[in-house]
Amino acid sequence: MHIKGSKLLVAACAASLSLTACSQETAEPSKTSGASSQKGSSQVEKPVHWRMTSTYPSTLLQLGTLGKRLESDLSEISGGNIQLKFYEPGVLAPPFETFDAVSYGSVEAGWSTPGYWAGKEPALQLFSAVPFGPSAPEYLAWFDFGGGRALFEEIYHKHNIHSIICAVTPPEASGWFKKPINSIEDFKGLKIRFFGLGAKVLQEIGAAPQLIAGGEIYQALELGTIDATEYAMPAVDEKMGFYEVAKHYYFPGWHQQSTMFELMINLDAWNALSKTQQKQIDSSCSANVRYSLAEGEALQPGALEKLVANGVTLHTWPPEVLAELEKAWNKVSAQMVEDDPTFAKVWASLTAFRTKYRSWAKRGYLKD
Repeated sequence: MHIKGSKLLVAACAASLSLTACSQETAEPSKTSGASSQKGSSQVEKPVHWRMTSTYPSTLLQLGTLGKRLESDLSEISGGNIQLKFYEPGVLAPPFETFDAVSYGSVEAGWSTPGYWAGKEPALQLFSAVPFGPSAPEYLAWFDFGGGRALFEEIYHKHNIHSIICAVTPPEASGWFKKPINSIEDFKGLKIRFFGLGAKVLQEIGAAPQLIAGGEIYQALELGTIDATEYAMPAVDEKMGFYEVAKHYYFPGWHQQSTMFELMINLDAWNALSKTQQKQIDSSCSANVRYSLAEGEALQPGALEKLVANGVTLHTWPPEVLAELEKAWNKVSAQMVEDDPTFAKVWASLTAFRTKYRSWAKRGYLKD
């Protein structure tokens, strides 16, 4: 009985194992098939066809051409899955209404710079260009690793916009003047086209700054509507032809040691993208940042040569003028901190990073 019972037990166990194995064999392909199906479905993405309005014309060196470059690069890197069509200023929305157009979803995207949206959020100017502010490497270090990006997105997301820094350009020139500026007193009453926070500094010292769209500056300068203007770096200014109506060109660009440009995206449209598509857009913008810096630096020496050949006098600001401008900026920034909590929050972050960075900046680089 004992032997027979043992044989029956072994047989039963064998049968049980066989059934279990068969059960696993039939179940396993089903599990694999499901995983494969899920993987496949995650790769199926809806093609994106977005309209991108711009505050700069596509032919304007760097300021506009970098937006056109993004259009072609994004199509290529996504294998045609993301089509971002560049529209000239005014075709879909007036240049200075880009913020609202993207926020409301009238267009899916916009090419611009955060400095234009001071009327919406004063703090956004700190993500565009800062008087006596950081060079491009320091600026990007703060943005990517010093808390800048989180603050940037926090501000924009309140307005249903997701914005990505998509280009950074080299220092700008300080401006074109019909007459030499010999002291801070020469700024008083001066009608000058000026951008961003720098305009507030000039207002503080008695000038009369105005924000005029790029395409209207030459005529305003020629007709005497303004006495002077700043716009961009030498390679861009040379193309704009300002040297034909003003011959005194000043450096350094104390108001814009580097300038950030952005790809603004309607937040709902951004959230509807797959993770892969979002990464493709982020990667294209990162590549555009590298390209913009390299191209921008390479273009300036030749532009300066052309300007001098056309009779332009290049000036360097006297130390005492720069000191007065910086003193005025300190007053302006202190008032803006007092007036706007968001500006204060961003300013505190940038200032803390720059204070810490200074020990490296003083030791790490050769001085000219």
